[in-house]
Amino acid sequence: MSVRGDEAVLERALTEADPARTPRDAAPDARALATRDRILRKSRSAHRPHSRAVAWASGAVAAGATAIFAVAMLLPQETATAGTPTPLTFEGSSTVAEIVDAAEEDLAAVTGPDTPLRTVHAASWGFSVDVVDENAEVVPTLSELTWNPDGSGRMTVVRGVPYDPTDAVAHNHAEVSSSGDVVSDLVMSPGDFEPLWPDIPGDSREDVLALLTAFGMPAQPTAFDIESAFTSTFDMWTLTNAQHRELLSLLAETGDGVALGDTTDRLGRPVAGIQFLTPDKGAKDVVLVSLETGRIVGVERTAIEADDVYPVGAIISYRMWDVEGEVIP
Repeated sequence: MSVRGDEAVLERALTEADPARTPRDAAPDARALATRDRILRKSRSAHRPHSRAVAWASGAVAAGATAIFAVAMLLPQETATAGTPTPLTFEGSSTVAEIVDAAEEDLAAVTGPDTPLRTVHAASWGFSVDVVDENAEVVPTLSELTWNPDGSGRMTVVRGVPYDPTDAVAHNHAEVSSSGDVVSDLVMSPGDFEPLWPDIPGDSREDVLALLTAFGMPAQPTAFDIESAFTSTFDMWTLTNAQHRELLSLLAETGDGVALGDTTDRLGRPVAGIQFLTPDKGAKDVVLVSLETGRIVGVERTAIEADDVYPVGAIISYRMWDVEGEVIP
């Protein structure tokens, strides 16, 4: 996905979304730059250009969220590892096939969008740092993107209720809630927005494969390839139940997943989890499948190998979709 007039539009998004109070002309110090460079090197080596890396946002919503991620890249090491949300705890036992079969039953029984929607509601989180006051916060964000075939649209990013990263465990549940503070409200004119897949995608297996291919999936994909492609797709489209059924079938057919059982996600929704390893085996992704609708409603990444930025067990990112519209003021 690209935004035409990249410099002007991105500058507007960054200006409006910036949650930090650091002077705009302040230069990062050497330590901050070194941390940034480590993250960028890891990102480039672990994933292809279309894949999600350490950043928790992708696609169109990333433009409004880039300011928070930019601050995260400049975060000193000891602050970055001071606290992240604790991993979700799963209970019970199941297989990937059982999770997918149950989801398919729910998808057939529950009403979803009749056609794919050019509207996305999402929730995620990042770090916000006040360099002057040497203060850091974990800042959940809620975002809404609506776009039109002519390339016009609107992207709104709402700041969630922040918390101290050293007290992450106390904020593990119901972590994403709106503060009512709109940090970005970007209106795009016709032609500003150029999606990778502009037309309404179909529901067939062939249609879904073509859609995922447009978002970077290779010809012989792993489960991680499929996940990376649909994660980017979900940041642009709200898909139908039939399309979610195809996505779940594609994941199951790879044989790469591990069923984790059931839990409640960070928006209080009952979900089942299927775990996949990243290509470098340094992290694991958990795809969250709603136990109420059968839809894929989130992906959470956890570090399983320590590096200069994240300790073992740290939540690197989470992103959730099918967020209720009323959370956006």
